[in-house]
Amino acid sequence: MLKQQLNLKLSQKLSPQQIQLMKLIQLPTLSFEQKLHRELEENPALEAGKETLENEDLDNPQEEDRELIETDDINIDEYLSDDEIPAYRLHANNYSPDDDEKQVPFAAGISFTQFLMDQMRTFSMSETESQIARFLVGSIDETGYIRRSLLDIVDDLAFTENLYVDEDQVQDVLDKVQQLDPAGVGALDLQDCLTIQLQRKTQTPSVALAYEIIVAHFSAFSKKHFDKLMSTLMIDEGQLKEAISEIEKLNPKPGASYASSTKVNSQITPDFTIRILDGELQLSLNGRNAPELHVSASYRNMMEGYKESAVKSKAQQEAVLFIKQKLDAAKWFIDAVKQRNHTLFITMNAIMDYQKDYFLTGDEQKIKPMVLRDIASIIQMDISTVSRVANSKYVDTPYGTRLIKSFFSEGMTNSDGEDVSSIEIRKALETIIDSEDKAKPLTDEELKKELNKKGYPVARRTVAKYRDIIGAPVARLRKKL
Repeated sequence: MLKQQLNLKLSQKLSPQQIQLMKLIQLPTLSFEQKLHRELEENPALEAGKETLENEDLDNPQEEDRELIETDDINIDEYLSDDEIPAYRLHANNYSPDDDEKQVPFAAGISFTQFLMDQMRTFSMSETESQIARFLVGSIDETGYIRRSLLDIVDDLAFTENLYVDEDQVQDVLDKVQQLDPAGVGALDLQDCLTIQLQRKTQTPSVALAYEIIVAHFSAFSKKHFDKLMSTLMIDEGQLKEAISEIEKLNPKPGASYASSTKVNSQITPDFTIRILDGELQLSLNGRNAPELHVSASYRNMMEGYKESAVKSKAQQEAVLFIKQKLDAAKWFIDAVKQRNHTLFITMNAIMDYQKDYFLTGDEQKIKPMVLRDIASIIQMDISTVSRVANSKYVDTPYGTRLIKSFFSEGMTNSDGEDVSSIEIRKALETIIDSEDKAKPLTDEELKKELNKKGYPVARRTVAKYRDIIGAPVARLRKKL
């Protein structure tokens, strides 16, 4: 049975330009510059650099249905008018060649695995041992550990290398791998790593005691049961301190020391810069490497030629359709870039004004509670827009380069009725932990009481959460002699 009915539906659709704008807003500076260069390569109607004075400007055309374009409906004059100079013609990057940032090349270096393999060639081994050694070195992770048991390695050699050996053979080769540099590489766990490093140190009484502690009393040491260690080993506090001092000099992640010295230096490119001039904050948007954009003059000349031709062939009509689409895309992109820069600037400017006390002093305790909604209401934009600006962008301040979203935090009311941010509370917690008696570190409950005394009414579970955020372990693990 057929039925007819009338439905009224209200829907909201984003225009292609709005979608393009949102994508541009989300891009950090380097990705945005790459997007500009890709657009220049893909759209011949878009050009970079200063537009010559003889080129007349192209006004924005009326928005038309892009799927149904009739050449008879194209008003060529709209593309050739010079009644108004558009904003992109007046834009200039006011930077001199002296402001260009000089890039310093870095050596590529060799991988950590290759570094270890080169050392293995100094050992005299059979073909089977060399095959085991290559497998073991290939199993070492970036921190320097082999996180597999010997039995698992034996099975892996059989299944993946078709090599049938026993645990003793693997252990013999592993002993050679563990002689490689940096000291401690090839260890199966932390205890093994520290033991290998202590074996290589000059044997003094304190090193020998440290070795005994790691080998025979690692559990008591890791739990910081110092009284138990002194009783079991029959040593005094001074001897234990010297042994622990030797252990603290060891590297728990030997592979990381090589990786950090050979990796290519990564550099954060800030999207904004905040400077203090005569006691006032000054904000600038990083755009010195972004090329100026303008519509191609040659495409404008093509439109002129179409207008002046008396007979318009089918080929000319098809050409002008292509030209119009490229001109539309070029002007849309230029407008989107302009709106992106405007949105980024007003958003960061609102954040700067909101956190003015911090940017003038650098005191993190002056960072106010701030959520996305606060900034969105100031700039009269959607919360999602603020989120796109803050999520992956950095600001260069007089106190260092920081991720913008790090300025956002929840707040609470202190005992004086003032709103304070979670950043301020975490800073206060960090100060308390730094100044505590390390022989008797404060528990979470005691930390809560200390924060309460300072006027922060936090719960114990909140203290535990903030302690994890600042990277402070529980009281037992913060204990020192």
